[in-house]
Amino acid sequence: MVVVLDGFLDAGNAGALAAQHLIDLNDGGGRVVATFDVDQFHDYRARRPAMSFVRDHYEAYDAPRLVVRLLQDSGETPYLLLSGPEPDNRWEAFARAVRDVVERFGVSRVVSVGSVPMAVPHTRPIAITHHANNPALISGDSPWRGELRIPSSAQALLEVRLGEWGHDAQGFVAHIPHYLAQLDYPKASGALLENVEKAGRLTIDLSGLAAEAEDREVEIARYLAANDEVEEVVQALERQYDAFERAEENGSSLLADDQPLPTGEEIGQQFEQFLAGLDDPDSAGGSGSPDIDRP
Repeated sequence: MVVVLDGFLDAGNAGALAAQHLIDLNDGGGRVVATFDVDQFHDYRARRPAMSFVRDHYEAYDAPRLVVRLLQDSGETPYLLLSGPEPDNRWEAFARAVRDVVERFGVSRVVSVGSVPMAVPHTRPIAITHHANNPALISGDSPWRGELRIPSSAQALLEVRLGEWGHDAQGFVAHIPHYLAQLDYPKASGALLENVEKAGRLTIDLSGLAAEAEDREVEIARYLAANDEVEEVVQALERQYDAFERAEENGSSLLADDQPLPTGEEIGQQFEQFLAGLDDPDSAGGSGSPDIDRP
């Protein structure tokens, strides 16, 4: 089962784009086999769903949905996709509800995807952090050393709890250039799904995402060519990234004394116009348990 939750762990909308791509590859979007009572988990005041006001009345309310779909890959191998907004509360109840789904459908492995903003350039390969509740599932070397204290998420807690209950779970987190974190970044979505393919032994057509990624890269390159200051920031990130890579290859410290990393404030100032330019088409640039469909 693939797990993709919108919200906290979704810089560049990489996870949401990946989930939608999987749904679009199936006729009719697949079959919904389990639904969660979103009212038990969603904070409507913190994340207000959109709706339309048409002249003199309201309509088209986009109600949040947290569902499990039965999908098929290119070789007609069935798998489940749990997608929707990350629960704002009752994480323990959510984890128990997901366990019900895992055990009801005999899920052999849960694979989650997410993305976080990082001080990395878009001109280098997408870095992926691998994690799992079973060491045997780790398929890549971790770029992190020691222990990090980080804000938790529903996905992270779910992985921990599933491990305690004897269910394998692993995941992949893409590192998104933080100056692109507010934009759709399909390049990262493709990188995440490549890892999902390997972990789940699935075959997924990624050509659509690849085409979207190329279009986005062209937009970014056009904007950089017209904005020298922004391009200088990207070049600084490239130097920092390359210094880290050389240090890793040499087995030395990851910190490069002669390659200062731009601060978040510096990059934020430089890319304020960058984000606006890409968004402007005229610019250059109960218990919480799920309702399971019993076949």
